[in-house]
This record gives sequence, structure tokens and C-alpha cells, in this order.
Amino acid sequence: MAFTNRMPKLWILGACLLAVSACTTNPYTNERQTSKAVKAGAIGAAIGAVAGVLIGDDADERREKALIGAGIGALAGGAVGAYMDVQEAKLRDQLQGTGVSVTRLGDDLVLNMPGNVTFDVGRSDLQHSFAPVLDSVALVLKEYDKTLIDVTGHTDSTGSEDLNMKLSQRRADSVANYLSSVGVQSMRVVTEGYGPHYPVADNSTTTGRQANRRVELVLKPVEQG
Repeated sequence: MAFTNRMPKLWILGACLLAVSACTTNPYTNERQTSKAVKAGAIGAAIGAVAGVLIGDDADERREKALIGAGIGALAGGAVGAYMDVQEAKLRDQLQGTGVSVTRLGDDLVLNMPGNVTFDVGRSDLQHSFAPVLDSVALVLKEYDKTLIDVTGHTDSTGSEDLNMKLSQRRADSVANYLSSVGVQSMRVVTEGYGPHYPVADNSTTTGRQANRRVELVLKPVEQG
């Protein structure tokens, strides 16, 4: 079962933020470093729309400590970019023609899984035809285990708020649970359902609503503090 972070910090990134260089100070080394809020990504920013979400620093730190404690280790310096470069290339190769897009934002990778290829309308059990796609994703995630995995569910704005929040959470959990069942370490994963709150397209159109019904995987490198 994936760990669920119920009260994450949220960052909404517009396309303009992709060009902004914001820094914070590492409290342990006193070195300046790129802010996680700026490095964080979601598919909307990459396509010029309102951006999506990032699960908060507290959840990241807990997972990083658990992975390092389990002997997975962390990435340092220039190794981060190279590690994510190879992972990105392998994911793009595996996911060609599946309907799942791969977007690179800084050192993060965002996999956008549209609802029309993952779930039937109003349901949270994965379509059987999508299992081989997740198997391909899992192969890469297991090979490149120095990454954290945020699984977020999103809906369009039709239907009640309560229904959409619950449905998006169940869908995120379904994807996370499947990945765990095929060998992806659950300590790497958190899930969150955001319902209609982070659209990447216009909910007043059929095409926009379809784009908003999605599950996203955000892959973030485990970096040395």
C-alpha cells in the first residue's frame, strides 16, 4: 500500500515560472540551491497552461530518509541530471504510442496518463488494456530506484466536489497499488487526489474536460542534502 500524504503543501507553477531562478539555503550546508518549488513540475506548465501540483517537502524528506536507510542511496551533483536523462530516454522509448506523455521539467519527469486510456468513466479500477503500459513504466522505475514517485489523480469539473475528490484519490491509489504489486517499492510512493482543482485545460469544452481527467506520475531524484 502506498503512503498517502493527506495535507501536502501545494505549488502552482505557471509557464512564466519555468524561466525564474529561485534559490533557498540548505540549512545543513549553508549552500545556495535551487528551490524545490521552482524545480517541481506538472504537465500544464510544459504545454503553456496553468501548472499542476507537487506533493510537499515533508513527504519527500520522509521517503528520502527511508530509501537511504534501506541502502538505496542518493544522487549528488552532476550525477542527478545524467541519471534523469537516461531514465527519461528509457521511459520515452517504452511509452511510444501508448497515449502517455513524458515531460521533463528541470530534474523532474512528469508522466501524464489520460483518463480515457487508464479508467472507464466513473470507475477507479484500471482498464486491463493499460496494465502492459504500467508494466513498462514499472520496469524503468525499478531500474532507476533513486527517484521519488508522486501519483496524483485529477478530474474535470463536472459532478460534485465530494465525488470528484474521492474518485481522483481512488484512481491515484489504483495506479500506485498496481506499481507496488509488480515490484516498485511502496516507500518511494505517495498518492493524492485533487479532484478538479488543478486543470490543465478549459473545462467548458469536451476536449478540455477529457484532458483534465488524468493521473500524473511525478518522478523526482533522491538528492544528497
